[in-house]
Amino acid sequence: MCGRFSLITDVYALMRQYQFEFEGELEPRYNIAPGTDILAIVSHGGKRRGVGFRWGLIPFWADNEKIGYKMINARAETVHEKTSFRQPLKSKRCLIPADGYFEWKREGKFKQPYRFINKDNSPLAFAGLFDRWDKGGKPVFSCTIITTAANEKTSAIHDRMPAILTPKQQEIWLDPAIDDPLALTPLLKPYPSGEMEYYEVSTLVNSARNEEKEIIAPINSM
Repeated sequence: MCGRFSLITDVYALMRQYQFEFEGELEPRYNIAPGTDILAIVSHGGKRRGVGFRWGLIPFWADNEKIGYKMINARAETVHEKTSFRQPLKSKRCLIPADGYFEWKREGKFKQPYRFINKDNSPLAFAGLFDRWDKGGKPVFSCTIITTAANEKTSAIHDRMPAILTPKQQEIWLDPAIDDPLALTPLLKPYPSGEMEYYEVSTLVNSARNEEKEIIAPINSM
């Protein structure tokens, strides 16, 4: 799964890399947790736009928004089959930028957190889906991060990883003219091992209340 990630890259650098429009400010976030608002990139009116979505997808048909806490991730292998994700896959796709993400490896009774990053330290683009929920009096836009099998390197820590898209794949993923799952699901493959690195980080990341810079500091590089 993907349950925490970070995004500290300057918003203008993100706008240049992903070619999207955005109004407002973006604060550095070292420990992004489910249930909070995150930056997502969507295709709208022929342009890419940066928007704020709540992390944890609430399907339009849900009776209670709390269901979102159970839908922070969607599995690539079944995303085209599940009721909650089947329609968003066709028409409500997004990119979720991140500088890195966290996973935990159990070592006896202890869980050691690790941070996974691009080898060149550039931001990553997670494949995401979103939906609009209108039953609470005020519309809520929410999203989920798609996960896939871990690549050879990351599998040493966890058996899942976010579905990370290359620039060419991002173009396809955001293309509103494409709605065939057979054209979309092949994009959701493990990111190349040679493009990634990971390292141990402090257990400060364990608490969603912690947001200090020390969270992403390496203990031992891998």
